[in-house]
Amino acid sequence: MAVDGDANRRTAERFREAMESGRLEELSRLQLEATTEDFVDEWPQSGERIRGQENIRAITDNYPQMTGTEPKMKLRRMLGEGDLYVAEGTIDYGDGTPVSYVGIAEFENGKIKKMTEYFANPFPAPEWRSQWVERME
Repeated sequence: MAVDGDANRRTAERFREAMESGRLEELSRLQLEATTEDFVDEWPQSGERIRGQENIRAITDNYPQMTGTEPKMKLRRMLGEGDLYVAEGTIDYGDGTPVSYVGIAEFENGKIKKMTEYFANPFPAPEWRSQWVERME
């Protein structure tokens, strides 16, 4: 079944809105509606692979009580076409630290089949590079 790129973009935008709102219940609902049954989410930094809609929803649903926080995302940009989209932004886990985020979404038949997500804490830039760089805010 061929799906036009606009349907994938609309799905990606719905995820963006849910993540930026901080409403985890909305994100959980989308994880069921807008992912394939055999959905896979990979977090390479922690070496975790989450298989299936129910497992990713369980993580989302249990996140607030297990961590004491409700993360809120601010996306800088989302780029993509066809069956591949990339989102870049920051996540605030409630302590004010802007954790950098990159997510790669692969679509199949209008739903997300696979996500690969990277999360990185900020770190101080080494002084030795200062003559060649400018500071970002």
